Amino acid sequence: MPLEPYLRGGTWWARGKIELDGQPITSYRRISTGAFTEAGARDWIAEETTRQRRRHIVGDAPDALTFDDGILLYPAKPATAKSLLRVLPELTGRTLASITPKELRSIGPRLMPNCATDTWWREIVTPVRAVINNAHDEGLCPPIRVRGYSRKERMEQDKLRGKQSRVEKTPGDREWLAKFMASADVYNAALAAFMFETAARVGQAVQLRPQDLDLMNGRVWLAESKGHPAQWVAISRAMVVRLANLKPKRPRARTGAEKLPPRVFGYAVPSSMHARWRTICKTAGIVYLPPHQAGRHGFYTEMRVRQGLDPISAAKAGRWADSALPDRVYAHSNVDERDLREKVSRG
Repeated sequence: MPLEPYLRGGTWWARGKIELDGQPITSYRRISTGAFTEAGARDWIAEETTRQRRRHIVGDAPDALTFDDGILLYPAKPATAKSLLRVLPELTGRTLASITPKELRSIGPRLMPNCATDTWWREIVTPVRAVINNAHDEGLCPPIRVRGYSRKERMEQDKLRGKQSRVEKTPGDREWLAKFMASADVYNAALAAFMFETAARVGQAVQLRPQDLDLMNGRVWLAESKGHPAQWVAISRAMVVRLANLKPKRPRARTGAEKLPPRVFGYAVPSSMHARWRTICKTAGIVYLPPHQAGRHGFYTEMRVRQGLDPISAAKAGRWADSALPDRVYAHSNVDERDLREKVSRG
């Protein structure tokens, strides 16, 4: 009987034998596909059938690819490469086919015992999974599907490390922005206002060059970010005036004395601005908000919560592809809990 999908609990499994020309080439198997839909399970069965038939014909060579080899094949960005180098001692010499989801999830507690489960997922599971599945796309090993850490696991780890993860973020608002701008230099004042108005990500704002400004038509060209294409974004008249009065600055490279091409806000990389923002917040007597909270979180909370804009329009204005995501992540309640309890008490 060839592999067939069946539902077990909330996950689809496969059972049967893999056949070639009507003859079984594996023993009877009962295995989880990791899929939550029948279509996903059938895709897994098709991939596994192809892999086992190839293995039956040419031998085990494709599965002999090691994690070290997989890293060399994977086009990692600098941040991902740094994470992979941290994990490498744990998996060096291991074949990709031998790395199991359970083992992958267990690396975090050993390697980063004082970090949250979200950090384990981001810094360990995601990059290693990407390496394995990239090799799978090349036909060199089976794919891997890894179950995420549960809410219970997250809470238990938070208790062990004595620190809560997923703390509610504080969004920027008009009052915070006004105080920040009053104490900031013209470049950082304009940068804060720009991110609050356009929902630009920090990296997009910092990358702005003079040629990205079309002030005659009241728009700026934002670079691609997180799967969203580069595009023109409209800006207010006040922002046009603010940007027109900024003289582009050539930031220094992170190493050496070399100066980079002109940038609108004068920063080379996003990390360059944090120390300066902390100083501005301290001078202004306001709580420090990271740029992402002051800008993108502030934008969406302003649109949805304070001004009551519908979710479709607010998501489109902030360039979110899924209108449900910003409501879940970027919209923050403006209600004072104590006032709310008083209202309930009074009836």
